[in-house]
Amino acid sequence: MAKIMVLHGPNLNLLGKREPEVYGRETLADINGKIISFAEERSSSVETFQSNHEGQLIDWIHEAMSWADGILINPGAFTHYSYALRDAITASGLPCIEVHISNVQSREAFRRKSVLAAVCIGSISGFGWKSYILGLRALLDYLEDNDPA
Repeated sequence: MAKIMVLHGPNLNLLGKREPEVYGRETLADINGKIISFAEERSSSVETFQSNHEGQLIDWIHEAMSWADGILINPGAFTHYSYALRDAITASGLPCIEVHISNVQSREAFRRKSVLAAVCIGSISGFGWKSYILGLRALLDYLEDNDPA
């Protein structure tokens, strides 16, 4: 059974209220429920975390090294400038997939650059809350394909 850490970055606690025309009407609790259900269908488990604080996300990544098989992360605005998150992902040695609800490539120019993408096994954006499910599916497939057993 794969164990996945799901990290939600800054302002994602406001999902359902914040710019619903961009981020949809699903709340973070709604999305977490859908992620958990999908993981269970795949005989896997997830632990979900959200923080508006970069250091807290980094601490959770460090902790994941002792229990998780992979990381699914929506780093929010940290995507564009957090070399500290990038270093934490690299140091963890865990496969990581970056997800975004909106299509960051079709938005403001500053949102088009991810400093995390190069240390993730892939990135998925633009599919609303389903970006999380697509990312989780890809991560679980990756783990299955790369299982040394």
